[in-house]
Amino acid sequence: MKMDEGKLQAFMGKLVVDMGGAAILANVVLGEELGLYRAMADGTPVTPDELAGRTGCNARLVREWLNGQAASGYVEHGSGRFRLPEEQAMALADEDSPVYVAGGAMVLSSMYLDKDKIVAAMRGDGGLSWADHHPCLFSGTERFFRPGYRAHLVAEWLPALEGVVPMLDRGGKVADIGCGHGASSIVMAKAFPSSTFHGFDFHQPSIEQAHQRAQEAGVGGNVFFERATASDFPGDDYDLVCFFDCLHDMGDPVGAARRAHAALKTGGTVLLVEPYANDELDDNLTPVGRLFYAASTCVCTPNSLSQEVGLALGAQAGERRLREVFHQAGFHHFRRATETPFNLVLEARK
Repeated sequence: MKMDEGKLQAFMGKLVVDMGGAAILANVVLGEELGLYRAMADGTPVTPDELAGRTGCNARLVREWLNGQAASGYVEHGSGRFRLPEEQAMALADEDSPVYVAGGAMVLSSMYLDKDKIVAAMRGDGGLSWADHHPCLFSGTERFFRPGYRAHLVAEWLPALEGVVPMLDRGGKVADIGCGHGASSIVMAKAFPSSTFHGFDFHQPSIEQAHQRAQEAGVGGNVFFERATASDFPGDDYDLVCFFDCLHDMGDPVGAARRAHAALKTGGTVLLVEPYANDELDDNLTPVGRLFYAASTCVCTPNSLSQEVGLALGAQAGERRLREVFHQAGFHHFRRATETPFNLVLEARK
């Protein structure tokens, strides 16, 4: 068959765009860590020398960095000065913004830093534990998901569940499974001071970080963190059990859901937040889908394969497969409560 030169050139163009995106995201990590975006957040045009002076960085390298940012459309350029527009600042400089993503780019750093480990997993049994990744994965994951939790969890997700907000207002007992650095627990603890929140994670360094985050947030009185797995976390008579963007990472999600069922009061609720996905591959061939499939190849699925059972749902499991998990665990009520472009928000009730 004769090769289609037009298709080849179109693909090469796409590949160059993707390579440029990967390279500029490495520069986003630099800009976030060095405070370059924050130093431009006031929207005032600056020269490379001025920005270098504000941040204590090498002026020549700052100029090269700014040139790349301008070429990517992340900053504006004119007459030798560079400006970070307000819209870009929301995504790159303001950690309190609901669309802040710069800190989450650290997740992508871990995928490159752990390349040799991922290669070994793909040539072996597929397993690579979360705990064996570069530490930037842990902080990057917190910073990737935290803006969404702040924007949606209390305002939209919890109200979409039947009777949960009134229960939390009165004073309920909540388990947050796979809590990581505790971002979701802390958001809820701030909003519902009459309730108690118990965060559990199998990764001890994350639990230690969660303790620190809670003290910094001033919610140490009603949020508690403890090392435990999803299948053996302590306690019972919970009103609400939460899984935030973690169930698909687990080796035995059915066992985790079964433990949640046993730990809940009669009538209690599971809040399951998972990456947005449709049920069929062809319906996930989207920009969001490719992001989640790529991350799942390097992080989520290897972690599941490193644990007992190794069901390996992956980050694009979809509602139908998740429903099957909860039905196997004994839940008969399961529905989509709401959604965002990045998340499915699902409710299961005992």
